[in-house]
Amino acid sequence: MTQLEWLSASDAAQGIRDGLFDAEQLAQACLERIRQTEDQVQAWQHLDEAHALAQARARDADRREGRAMGPLHGVPVGLKDIIDTLDMPTEDGTVLHAGRMAGRDAAVVAKLRAAGAVILGKTVTTELATYAAGKTRNPHDPSRTPGGSSSGSAAAVAAGMVPLALGTQTNGSVIRPAAFCGVYGYKPSTGLVSRHGILKTSRTLDCVGWFARGLDDIALLAQALCGHDERDPDTRAMACPPFLRMLAEEPPLPPRFALVKTPMWGHADAATHEALAEVAEVLGEQCEEFNIGESVRAAWDWHRTIMEAEMAFNLEAEWTRGRDQLSTLLQQQLQRGREVTALDYQQSLARIPQLIDGFDELFQRFDAILTPAAPGSAPPLGSTGDPVFCTLWSLSGMPALNLPLLHASDNMPMGLQLVGRRGDDARLLRSARWLAARLQAA
Repeated sequence: MTQLEWLSASDAAQGIRDGLFDAEQLAQACLERIRQTEDQVQAWQHLDEAHALAQARARDADRREGRAMGPLHGVPVGLKDIIDTLDMPTEDGTVLHAGRMAGRDAAVVAKLRAAGAVILGKTVTTELATYAAGKTRNPHDPSRTPGGSSSGSAAAVAAGMVPLALGTQTNGSVIRPAAFCGVYGYKPSTGLVSRHGILKTSRTLDCVGWFARGLDDIALLAQALCGHDERDPDTRAMACPPFLRMLAEEPPLPPRFALVKTPMWGHADAATHEALAEVAEVLGEQCEEFNIGESVRAAWDWHRTIMEAEMAFNLEAEWTRGRDQLSTLLQQQLQRGREVTALDYQQSLARIPQLIDGFDELFQRFDAILTPAAPGSAPPLGSTGDPVFCTLWSLSGMPALNLPLLHASDNMPMGLQLVGRRGDDARLLRSARWLAARLQAA
């Protein structure tokens, strides 16, 4: 166990339970990795080593004294710096919130602490979780973007700094950076995980997501974080799906995958087209191209209308108090949002249930949708990349996974996105494990 920092969260938690190492040793290994790589990657916005180690020692004391150990006992986790924490600043990627202390934990942070996690620190976000890039670099090539807006979380996991990190997605802010950085990324169905205590940009579209080193870790965190929260009215009062149990099960039948190109297929580069064709060829009769047609092309406009109108509403204070300190890009977004008519906004909202219903035919025949996670590998710094292959699924509130199974000719990671029926997240994870095993065996 000489490289604790590279353990998966599942293996780390098991190792602590079995006494192979303790939480302090694991935290020390992660902090040492950060010291080695942070100058190049720049993934962290707030990191207090003494506080991180104090948490780890407290977890070790719990274990020694026989107190209950949660499923993430002693496991370090990074948090996107729009997620409120009682004991660390939350600055939301803007000078307007510099030094902000929330005075409370977000719902997901409270659940992480209850599960025994060590909150290592806050990772870099783009400006107010939108498009203006922060300081973070791609761990595979520092001249390229890690994606956004959950830039630091994806980069920290990819660089071996932390086994798990939380982000959020309103358009493509989990799946895209996961693809660019070559890690697993998961955006759950809308309403599965509470957003209470997290910067609100769009109530309709905002979703908590996370980055990990494997599907076991995705399921482990899903089991810990899902659940109804009356403070987030969009969460559902229902039992948490059995993520870990279903992930361990073999599907009753080999899953079938729909290769969906969407009307935005032309935005992908030639390498992405070729990679998806090769995946389809390996899957053979388990994969079939499914044409959703031009009827959904307007969905990208509906998404933009909803997102920008709700951003203008939720960021009104920042606009009023300090618009001159916002990036030009964000100023333009907010100005457009302020100009959206009530009719256009309500009509766009009304399309979402119709869009979800329209996928029923597909999911009667297929277990999951196979589609690109991004147009290609990570572009150069200066842009966080195009979220065009995530927009439709974010608008529909459907669960999505990035599987880091593909590489470009220059060995940079390329994303493979798997999308499931809304509310059927555990089945999506099971299908993903079958798919990964099939592709890795090919």
